[in-house]
Amino acid sequence: MLHYKQKKNQAGKGNRLLISITVLGSAGPIRFLVNEQDLVAAVIDTALKSYAREGRLPVLGSDIKNFVLHCPNIGTEGLSPWETIGSVGVRNFMLFKKPQAEKAIEDGNSAAINRKGNGSFKAWLNRSLNLKISSH
Repeated sequence: MLHYKQKKNQAGKGNRLLISITVLGSAGPIRFLVNEQDLVAAVIDTALKSYAREGRLPVLGSDIKNFVLHCPNIGTEGLSPWETIGSVGVRNFMLFKKPQAEKAIEDGNSAAINRKGNGSFKAWLNRSLNLKISSH
């Protein structure tokens, strides 16, 4: 029988929570313990490391700036990386990659936002079907 000792430096950190993080396209959720005072950025980092350690697919990468943690119960906005995970009040989350345009805005790179070619669906449809679509 194994006996576990509580580490002395973790005694005053507060409550621990078992959270589940579902990654879009993965087989199932990742579950691990976090302190309720841990920042969302630290939780994303731990989730990415656990995901890679388990050898799950699809391969995500390890840069936490490319991901956002969502709470399905709260709404469509992602959680701020600077808020604590315990302040949300839930234990089930979803991890998504940020859209390319959002990453480019955060990096200050406007070249990645520009489209190739004319950029409109109507122009593409005209070229591909060789039809005229009148605008109203």
